[in-house]
Amino acid sequence: MNDVLLVVVVVIALGFDFTNGFHDTANAIATSVSTRAVTPRVAVLIASVANLAGAFVTTAVAKNVANGLIDANLATMQTLLAALLGAITWNLLTWWFGLPASSSHALIGGLVGAALVQSGSQGVLWHGIAHKVVIPAIFAPLIAFGAAFLLLVLLYRLFVWLNPGVANRGFKLGQLGTGTWVAFTHGANDAQKTMGVIALALVLHSNGNPADLTIPTWVKLSAGVAIGLGTYVGGWRIIRTLGQRVFQMEPESGFAAQAAAGTTIYLATKYGYPLSTTHVVSGAVMGSGATRRLSAVRWGVAGNIVVAWVLTLPAAALVAALLYWPVQAIF
Repeated sequence: MNDVLLVVVVVIALGFDFTNGFHDTANAIATSVSTRAVTPRVAVLIASVANLAGAFVTTAVAKNVANGLIDANLATMQTLLAALLGAITWNLLTWWFGLPASSSHALIGGLVGAALVQSGSQGVLWHGIAHKVVIPAIFAPLIAFGAAFLLLVLLYRLFVWLNPGVANRGFKLGQLGTGTWVAFTHGANDAQKTMGVIALALVLHSNGNPADLTIPTWVKLSAGVAIGLGTYVGGWRIIRTLGQRVFQMEPESGFAAQAAAGTTIYLATKYGYPLSTTHVVSGAVMGSGATRRLSAVRWGVAGNIVVAWVLTLPAAALVAALLYWPVQAIF
């Protein structure tokens, strides 16, 4: 039964990674598609390949997810399975309603909820949650907002002399690069979260020491492929929300938003923070929209996005907590 449970956890983890890919496709391509810099199918193909490539960059985020959020010495395979099922459920609900909620926070919430039921409050590393999740969740979107705002103001000043048609074509071409950059950093950060869960499952299965956890190559490859395939399927409901309903995107604002978001995500990944790429991209989109005027941003839609952000951690935690007992009974 222990071998069967390991296989189930790995398969469900890759299933979560797949939903992460199609749920978060908007992060990489919504701005490029909405400005018609590239066609939707070309955009998702580029994003899929970039997501896969990003999965091999580093393992700092994976190790933080495995060891820095819940007490890995108290966790069980059932804890991981309930967490994954809770995260997938929340991903599908927010995808259905077209809300760009965070797959990362859904997984983290799932881990917290399942660990609380399984081990009580000692099962959660609250210091790690505060410093590695909550603080970045607050500041990363603000940093992306400010960076996109300032970059777009700078671009307007530098290229004010350009013919509008030439400028549009140039920034559309530039979006091929910045869109790929966002997809690459998304794969680097988000695929690692699934890697961390699978690697921890392997350690628990072998009764090893979580402190010595390593990420096998096959785990990196399978996680990268799963998130890449999910990206190729595409989450068109969320793309529509992020690309057009927050504000009417232009090539230069799309370029600035993608450049700012990708750089913010890269820096977080480098230092091992399991960041919400959705929060960062949404913040950058709002920042570039605010350069036109504050009223250019549809703050009602933006408010709905923020509500989804706030709800994700506790909602996924609740679902995972409710699922823990059925999982425990079955396995």
